Formats: sequence, structure tokens, C-alpha cells
Amino acid sequence: MLSEQRHRMILKLLEEKRSVTVTELAEILDISESTARRDIVLLDRAKKLVKVFGGAVAADNIYLSAEPTVAQKAGVYGKEKERIAKYAASLLKPRDFVYLDAGTTTGHMLEFIQTPDVTFVTNAVAHAQRLAAGGSSVILIGGTLKSSTEAVIGETAVLMLQEFHFSKGFFGTNGVSKEAGFTTPDAGEALVKKTAVRQCEDAYILCDHSKFHLVSSVTFAPLNAATILTDQRMEEWTDAADLILCK
Repeated sequence: MLSEQRHRMILKLLEEKRSVTVTELAEILDISESTARRDIVLLDRAKKLVKVFGGAVAADNIYLSAEPTVAQKAGVYGKEKERIAKYAASLLKPRDFVYLDAGTTTGHMLEFIQTPDVTFVTNAVAHAQRLAAGGSSVILIGGTLKSSTEAVIGETAVLMLQEFHFSKGFFGTNGVSKEAGFTTPDAGEALVKKTAVRQCEDAYILCDHSKFHLVSSVTFAPLNAATILTDQRMEEWTDAADLILCK
């Protein structure tokens, strides 16, 4: 196979998958891993992809307008979300006053919370119910319930959040990019997230690798506003964001 053909196939794979490993390329294209690495280096120099540890990611951002429901997101990257959530839960300390954002990845944290004497504030009805059932102290903020994400949003929620000062906050995101920061499709939900992030001493974004290079409609925080907890090494992001690999 000619190098030009391989390069076209690699770029097509990245259009579909957004990321690919050297091992995957070697298997799919029936080439050696050294050839796959060489192709990645050449395409990276041509700025057609971004070379990362063990593979490559698409160089451009994908812009999103629609938002999947909680049910649609629940089964996507489940193991990765659990790994991120487990690490996030390990950051909790006794007497923390914590904001817990709505979302599937933050929801996985509830499976791993063992720290006593933590008070949670959340805009997720389902999170509040599970926390209360587990014996945690929980405050559910008031406002308008958004059915698709099961998040409480609106002016009442924002006003209530402005009165709190959180030691830690854990947030989901629909996309993260170097240019747009952390983004979500709904302006009302973005305002709640933005307000809560500002009230946190330490804010964490729980973000599996599929969210990188995605841009949704509304920015709720710049990259420097929070630490990213993720499941894959992202060497090309080390200078742009505070990132922790969750093992």
C-alpha cells in the first residue's frame, strides 16, 4: 500500500473515531507498528493530526449542537467514566463542602464515596436521592428541572449557588477544547455550571477522552478554571491545561 493511501485511511479513521492507537493502525492497515508511528509523525508535521503518546487524535475541533439524554449517555465509555469517578471520589476529605454537578460521570462517583462527614450540594435530583439514601448530608438546589439531563437550572438555582462557598466541585462537560474551554449545549445549564465553578476553591472536570476537541454551544469555564480528570494520557494538552490521568 502506498504511503498516500495509508495517510488517507488514517485521516478517515480519525474522522470517525477522533483518536487511534499505533496498535490499532497496525492491525487495521496490516502494517508494522514502526510504519504506523512514522506515518503519524509525518501527518503531525503536516498538521493533519496531533501525535500523542501511543497514537494520534484529530487536529480539528468538532462542533456540537444537539445534546444526548441521560439514558443515551449512560452506557457510553462506562468503564472509563467509572475509573475517573473512582479517582474523583478519592479526593474527598472529611468536612468537605462539595458541589456535585448533574451528569453520568459525576453520578458514578456515588458508587465510590466512602468519606464521612461530607456535605453535598447538587442540581441533580437523582444524585440527591442516592446520596440521601446512603446517609450523606445533601442539599438539592431549587429551580427548573430540565428533563433531558435531569438537571435543575434557572435563576433560582443561580441565586442559591451564589450564596455557597465550596471546598471542592465536580463537574461534567460535553466538550473541551483549547480555544473554547469547557462547553455545554444549553445556556441555562451553562450558567449554573459557571456560577458553581466560580464558588469552588478547587474545581474538577470529569472528562473521558472522547470529549477532547469537541466544542458545544456555550462555554461555562476556561481551561484554567479547573483541573481535568481523564482516562487517557493527553501529552498535547500538558501545556494548555491542568490534567490528571486517572488509573
